[in-house]
Amino acid sequence: MCGIVGYTGPRSALDILVPGLEKLEYRGYDSAGICVVDVTESIQTIKTTGKLSGLKEELKRHTSIKGYSGIGHTRWATHGEVTLENAHPHQDCAQEISVAHNGIVENYASLKDELQRVGHKFLSLTDTEIIPHLIEEELKHTKSLENAIAKTVSRLEGGNSILVISTLEKGRIIAARKGNSGSIAIGTGNNEMFVASDLPAIVPHTKTVQHLDAEEMAIISPEKVLYRDLTGKQLEKPYTEISSTLQSPSKGNFEHFMLKEIYEQPKAIRQTFQNRISFDKKQIDFPNFPMTQEEINSLKKIVLVGMGSSLHAAMVGKTWMERVAGIPAEWDHSSEFRYRESVFQEGTLVISLTQSGETADTLAAMLKAKEHLASQVVLSNYPGTQAERIAERLLPIEAGPEIGVAATKTFTCSLTTLYLFSIFLGVKRGQLDLLKTSSLISSLSLLPELMTKYLSTDDQIREISNKYQGYPNFLFLGRGLNYPLAMEGALKLKEVSYIHAEGYPAGEMKHGPISLIDNSMPVVGIVPSDGLKDKMLSNLSESKARGARVLAIASESDSQIQNVADDVIRIPDAPSDLNPIVAALPLQLLAYHIAHIRGCDIDQPRNLAKSVTVE
Repeated sequence: MCGIVGYTGPRSALDILVPGLEKLEYRGYDSAGICVVDVTESIQTIKTTGKLSGLKEELKRHTSIKGYSGIGHTRWATHGEVTLENAHPHQDCAQEISVAHNGIVENYASLKDELQRVGHKFLSLTDTEIIPHLIEEELKHTKSLENAIAKTVSRLEGGNSILVISTLEKGRIIAARKGNSGSIAIGTGNNEMFVASDLPAIVPHTKTVQHLDAEEMAIISPEKVLYRDLTGKQLEKPYTEISSTLQSPSKGNFEHFMLKEIYEQPKAIRQTFQNRISFDKKQIDFPNFPMTQEEINSLKKIVLVGMGSSLHAAMVGKTWMERVAGIPAEWDHSSEFRYRESVFQEGTLVISLTQSGETADTLAAMLKAKEHLASQVVLSNYPGTQAERIAERLLPIEAGPEIGVAATKTFTCSLTTLYLFSIFLGVKRGQLDLLKTSSLISSLSLLPELMTKYLSTDDQIREISNKYQGYPNFLFLGRGLNYPLAMEGALKLKEVSYIHAEGYPAGEMKHGPISLIDNSMPVVGIVPSDGLKDKMLSNLSESKARGARVLAIASESDSQIQNVADDVIRIPDAPSDLNPIVAALPLQLLAYHIAHIRGCDIDQPRNLAKSVTVE
């Protein structure tokens, strides 16, 4: 969600902050701003609503701003509308303290009342603005800026991350975290320091970073960083090496990142395979995976949690864990799991899916599982995240950088990693014999080629998208493994085209949704050739009988589907277990092309964020 970036050192801060914010655009935002402590030792602030291009234009009119330390922010509105006054960073009354903030101050109303009673004046409707005013108030009782910040952050309720600059301590940035919302990474340079909410903003300038955890703060100067907790205890933080693959890529010859990332999926799947599958020996292994044979044998239940596309991958993973690994499994929304009174029996493994590794609800669900001493594994696209530090066991999905807000290759790579893990567990537990394991791995070897083959037929999707782009509502139906794909297809269409869509298990259709079906409601059926195909054909026939225009996603060899569908998108014949991965492609392309025809902002859809770091 909100992106924050900071710099202190010998270079012009604006030359670091603006490109850094550009690399955080995928997080989603509606306004942006920058503050620098300039050579006159005053804080200069430039803010705009809308895209970063507006901020860059505004900066061209302020060429006199020169400063060597500063902070920048892209805001995703929570408290207060999208206005210039509500854009970050925010200042105190004396204009000596400036704060960029990611999170939600849950007790801001009472804190604001308290501050107003002692004379503080507020210029915005945000919860963020109370933070610099609280720091200003605390400075009446201490001469130490870092102590004032520590006391302020300790009073904030909810998950919050902040960067602070001040004319009181020129050249310093103070970063702090309270709760589990909003990551902060600090990168080391040559007598300069970089700080950001996400690694792509600082990767061009540093190869080693340190991560700030909850209830911690960092006092950052060009030469060094000091760490302490909010009580003042000094801390030592490990360094993490950053992979150069985290560099934000260009769109190349593609008009949008989303389309480029759809086409990158065969390559991304091969990356997910790398060092994990021996196709010659028909073996799967996860190098350095810290789970003993005894722990694997003792598993009695698997719980998979996630949000959005990660949840849909978890739903598919549940079936694989039962069918392939032979372990009872269930799935849950992270946001529900964290608040339920779950029963954690001995032998429960919690698998959390979060492409960013920083999803607030998933982190909270993981912390709950940790409190109950449950074993945990996290699937994420990035190393060194807070999710990895909580779970202590990481299965990287290896998708590579994904810039488009709507998940594409991170979804299919999450699915692939889950399937590999289910086979791994099945072999380790003796659920799969050599013949079955060999068959599953041989099928997997075909997956990148099947995906490449399908992507060569994109022209068909463009034509079909023209027929369907004018409908205001869609119903997506699937059964078994393909029910979560119906949910994912509906989500993609909603995310990028702003069309209302619902995904349902097809068996539920007659229990309510059928009343909505008429000639203004297209039904998209996911009907690969599997054991549930006949049931799906029946559901689509019922939809057709009620006037629906039926669009089917069906296997190449299916000779029946044209009898019940108005339009058919053919996918390569694949083993049943792999159908969800192959079927994801036409669903992604359908959403993309409809959104493109409608003129939507595909890579940065309105109101959405790539990393949802607040509840």
